[in-house]
Amino acid sequence: MEPFRIHILGCGSALPTMRHYPSAQIVEVREKLFLVDCGEGVQLQLRRLHIRFTKLSHVFISHLHGDHCFGLIGMISTFGLLGRTATLHVHAHPLLGDMLRRQMDLFCRDLGYEVEFHPIDATRHDVIYEDRSLTVETIPLCHRLPTCGFLFREKPSLPHIRRDMIDFYRIPTSQIMNIKNGADWTMDDGTVVPNSQLVLPADPPRSYAYCSDTRYMPELHQLLKGVTTLYHESTYGEDNLQKAEKYNHSTARQAAMVARDAGVHQLILGHYSSRYEDESVLLDEARQVFPNVRLSNELDVIPVLP
Repeated sequence: MEPFRIHILGCGSALPTMRHYPSAQIVEVREKLFLVDCGEGVQLQLRRLHIRFTKLSHVFISHLHGDHCFGLIGMISTFGLLGRTATLHVHAHPLLGDMLRRQMDLFCRDLGYEVEFHPIDATRHDVIYEDRSLTVETIPLCHRLPTCGFLFREKPSLPHIRRDMIDFYRIPTSQIMNIKNGADWTMDDGTVVPNSQLVLPADPPRSYAYCSDTRYMPELHQLLKGVTTLYHESTYGEDNLQKAEKYNHSTARQAAMVARDAGVHQLILGHYSSRYEDESVLLDEARQVFPNVRLSNELDVIPVLP
């Protein structure tokens, strides 16, 4: 299968610690790299993961809290210093557009490349990016200011050719794509070889949902049906449920409830409060509700499950 994996750059919350960077991830889909949130320290983490800056073309910002976007202007400036020429696309709440332009006018004159801003409506579930193999959708969330998550969804792929059968029937290479698209093969004597004998089933599409800062939303699972891997913030444990409710965050148990109700295959926890020196308490809490759960940690590379 083509690569579909998550590179964790930062999984802490707002208060800096010596253990965690602020929120940021690279979503790698079929050799395309997308940056999701851009807290401070992103550039250093990209270096540590040996991710080439030039491969990043789209940035998705979930909301305008500093731990999710303070690293953006520094990264844009560095791209200019490195001689970037390709356009960088930034998808975020409309308020960031004017703010970013003023920062660039002050700090990034003669940048050498274009930064194209794409405003998104955090209250709507929309497709905001699409190419031949992928769509990216917004997931409306509930936080202290407009916030959305992002759903990366593979498009269905074509079936796999059975090379042994192609060779056996001496089918020319020029017909391979027709067979992938469902055509049978007719031999010289008129015998029809059905398509089912010439191909193997396509890989099942994978999908990844990034649910940034949000209070527990009992209805959220409805938008996540069919998602194979879910990242859901788990700032607190149930020992701090009142704080989660006060600041519109979720507990690890609540994240697991969303995963369970959505029927996802894998749950990833993150955005930990600085009060937890050992996040295993959050992991244990989530596993009481949903078994296939793991903690995110900086520099983790996590495959998206089929």
